[in-house]
Amino acid sequence: MSEKPHLRARNFPSAEDEARAVQPHGRYDGPGSAFRMAFTDTEFLLREELRPVRLQLELLKAELIQQEQGVESSVVVFGSARFKAPEVAAALLADAVASGDEEAIRRARQMVNNARWYEEARRFGELVTRESEALGEPVIVATGGGPGIMEAGNRGAFEAGGRSMGMSIFLPFEEAPNPYITPELCFQFHYFAIRKMHFLMRAVALVSFPGGFGTLDELFEVLTLTQTRKIRRRPIVLIGRDFWQRLIDFEVLIEHGVISAQDVELFHYAETAEEAWALIKAAYSGDNPALVARQMKGN
Repeated sequence: MSEKPHLRARNFPSAEDEARAVQPHGRYDGPGSAFRMAFTDTEFLLREELRPVRLQLELLKAELIQQEQGVESSVVVFGSARFKAPEVAAALLADAVASGDEEAIRRARQMVNNARWYEEARRFGELVTRESEALGEPVIVATGGGPGIMEAGNRGAFEAGGRSMGMSIFLPFEEAPNPYITPELCFQFHYFAIRKMHFLMRAVALVSFPGGFGTLDELFEVLTLTQTRKIRRRPIVLIGRDFWQRLIDFEVLIEHGVISAQDVELFHYAETAEEAWALIKAAYSGDNPALVARQMKGN
């Protein structure tokens, strides 16, 4: 007796079903054949003219997976990929001292100094994860997925027993994603623009540790979009006042009239993970009425 068809059974086979069911067709499976279905044809998808489609796919993949994984809010961590964990930096210094190379020793000592930022980022990731509902709803840590500060943020979340997200960018010299990202939330991007958009789409706060060109690019995109009101205002915290004030003289920008005096209120300074997390919690708890009021207005 044949099984009765279900009223809401598929009317058409899925793309996956048909892609798996395709049988070889001899001479039409060779190089240069146009026989393959478009969505299974990698050569076709990689054509120059298909860039708009690839941009859309890259935007959609991370968006749909985050929806499926229940990710609604994130705290984004920026910072240098070059900073090492304290134990790694100490080992590098020991090797440099043993070599007797003065320049190598100087670089290794700076690496040891910079390792404090790795430790702060690790502790920040742990704090956010352990208190993930302190802002009124669950949040997860999101990073660029690489080594250094990014690894530290993901590591802190991992060690706290929580999930975290990593949004890697393909670079010819880049290492594999750090090992502390939740696998279901580990993405790889081709387009910087789409990656930076995803950083902001669910961000309720952004924390920037010291870093180089990549960190500055990410930070200033956030500041620009906030200043121009293209995105709603949210807490932006710069870790390490001395680093940031030596690097960027915001007073010069005010003096020359290229930013407004109130633009420096778009961000806060902090020295520790605890300070940064306290600033973020205050912004959403009503302890900072002026900031909360501006957020409610969408500024």
